[in-house]
Amino acid sequence: MITDKKPVITPAKRMEELPEYVFGRLNAEKQRRRSEGVDIIDFGMGNPDMPASRDAVEKITEVLEDDKSHRYSRAAGIPHLLRAVADHYRNIYDTELDPETEIISTIGSKEGLSHLSLALLGSGDACVVPEPYFPVHMWSAVIAGAKVINVPVTDDADELIGQLEALEERPKALYLNYPHNPTGTTVDLSFFEKIVPWCYRESVILIHDFAYKDITFDGYVAPSVMQVPGARDIAVEFFTMSKSYNMAGWRVGFCVGNPEIIAMLSRIKAFFDYGMFTPIQVAAIVSLRKDHSEVRALAKKYESRRDALIEGLSRADWHVPVTRGAMFVWAPIPEPFRDMGSYRFAEWLLDNAEVLVTPGTGFGEAGEGYVRMSLVENTHRIRQATRQIHRAIRESISSG
Repeated sequence: MITDKKPVITPAKRMEELPEYVFGRLNAEKQRRRSEGVDIIDFGMGNPDMPASRDAVEKITEVLEDDKSHRYSRAAGIPHLLRAVADHYRNIYDTELDPETEIISTIGSKEGLSHLSLALLGSGDACVVPEPYFPVHMWSAVIAGAKVINVPVTDDADELIGQLEALEERPKALYLNYPHNPTGTTVDLSFFEKIVPWCYRESVILIHDFAYKDITFDGYVAPSVMQVPGARDIAVEFFTMSKSYNMAGWRVGFCVGNPEIIAMLSRIKAFFDYGMFTPIQVAAIVSLRKDHSEVRALAKKYESRRDALIEGLSRADWHVPVTRGAMFVWAPIPEPFRDMGSYRFAEWLLDNAEVLVTPGTGFGEAGEGYVRMSLVENTHRIRQATRQIHRAIRESISSG
């Protein structure tokens, strides 16, 4: 029976621990202003503005015509797709993976990482997440009930090992992410050649998010943790087709590496999803089997955007370090505006330059003093944005 008394709806206690999602409030404000006709230049979310390959689009259209493709698919990934991933690792990283036991498809890497945290971590477990962090690394572990220990992001393996050795408790898992989101920090293979043996000796599971593996600049090639002998005894690696192949909305990802961990992920996913839509999996095979030169050409576009953004900002006396990877610029707030903090400065840019950026505090307390700028506008729009930023900074300083 319906009464005048309104029912009480309360969230689970774990929801109290979650902050507002980093892309929420400012993105809503962007949409509101655009609906009013304001041309906001969007450097916020890392959402690729270029399309997937024509071959992939044609293949998914073709497979859609097969009525059988509309049924539930194989949750771990269809065999041809898993073999394509194994071939990819063999061709790019000279690494052999067993398609059936060392590879699983995920609905984007974010889903896979979240479910893996649930499979590996629980109350009483501790894990290490370097900070600044991409939110899913931190909060998937929190949702799983684990204690999260933050250490500074570094490209120095000895420094990281020293930080880990100094902890009062040995973590169960270590989350790494290179090229790093949001800072763009990169490492060479020698980094993993030190970290993997330490994780093996200490029985610390290494989880590497390799989402930006192909978005690298200035001749730099990002190493896979799987290139290190023995990595599959203690580590897994996630990669996604979102950035390398402009397939962000398709939600295609993979986890590769240790077969026991892959089996745990497969088991927990069985309770949550039925895997990717078959036509998407077949189209992903087409993309993975294409000449890798197309991926390198895409990275070159991002490199030119990085250069245009950093050069344009420098004209406004906003000097930003040059990084070798990821599709972002991690920009320290200019000195005259530093006291604002990252969120207020992001609001100031939106108000005064009509440019949307992501405040660094969305990536943890260590992100304070920075904003992240995604390279998801073309070079013409980037130059327009830097002119608007230059004007806004000049007017603010001249007005006192």
